[in-house]
Amino acid sequence: MQLIPPSSTRSSKPEGAPASVSSAGKRPPAGAGAPRWYSRYLAAKEPIPRALSLPLGVASFGLVVGIWALLAYTRVAPALGFPNLHNPFFLPSPGTVAKTLYNMFAHEGFAHDVWASTRRIGLGFLISAAIGIPLGIAIGSFRIVQAFFEPIIAAVRYMPASAFIPLLIIWFGIYEKEKIAVIFIGVFFPLTLLIADVSANIPKELLNIAYTLGASRWQVFWRVLLPASWPGVLDNMRIGIGWAWTYLIVAELVAASTGIGHVILSASRFLQTDKIIAGIITIGILGLVTDGLFRWAYWLLFPYSDRVSR
Repeated sequence: MQLIPPSSTRSSKPEGAPASVSSAGKRPPAGAGAPRWYSRYLAAKEPIPRALSLPLGVASFGLVVGIWALLAYTRVAPALGFPNLHNPFFLPSPGTVAKTLYNMFAHEGFAHDVWASTRRIGLGFLISAAIGIPLGIAIGSFRIVQAFFEPIIAAVRYMPASAFIPLLIIWFGIYEKEKIAVIFIGVFFPLTLLIADVSANIPKELLNIAYTLGASRWQVFWRVLLPASWPGVLDNMRIGIGWAWTYLIVAELVAASTGIGHVILSASRFLQTDKIIAGIITIGILGLVTDGLFRWAYWLLFPYSDRVSR
């Protein structure tokens, strides 16, 4: 009779018995499933600490300014085959642009131009949002409204706002109404379709649950569909205000006597590169401020949303 070695015999412990102290105390070998230092930061759609996100955002600006300073203050640009970038006429240094921007605010009344542009952006955007938000929600919620409005809005969306300037001058003249109308055309049509997409993507299960609980059609619309759409609406408004700032130069192209776009275009006539860059940087700073305001409003109004952690 063949004897079975003790080492190959099955354990006599019943199933489900707790593991022995020696086996329970064993740790997995180093590196086996242990998270690496970067794993928590490279996981898709996972938040990172604010203490890390803020320095990263500042570092991105520092990188751009550093490259700019490297090209302006050193001989790197000629060595790379771009001699014009070392010429202050073509690329002023960061210090020169900073001094120019200070002089524009302190001695040239640039704050008045900033206010004029901000006012035009605000009016054009508010009119676009006041019409586009209810229309977009209606397009995304009701198929009959979508069938009527979506084709024409989708067609006009591909037409550049600058192409309407001659018509707008004929209709509204060369003053404020024409400039606000340019911003309205540039923002209204894409914003309406984005909001329609938000409303259309509300899960139908939410509506069916409300119907099951006895809600009427209008109760479902006002108490389920609209509240579920507001976070996406506000997020798309943040995108829309960005479009409004990009259309600022186009809006102030014709017969503007004030505004950031007017300052940039006037500086281009006299080849004042430092003023051009200072005006562009001002638009970027104002855009960041408005973007931050919308993010703050989103965090304040919708603290339950996942996008708050961004």
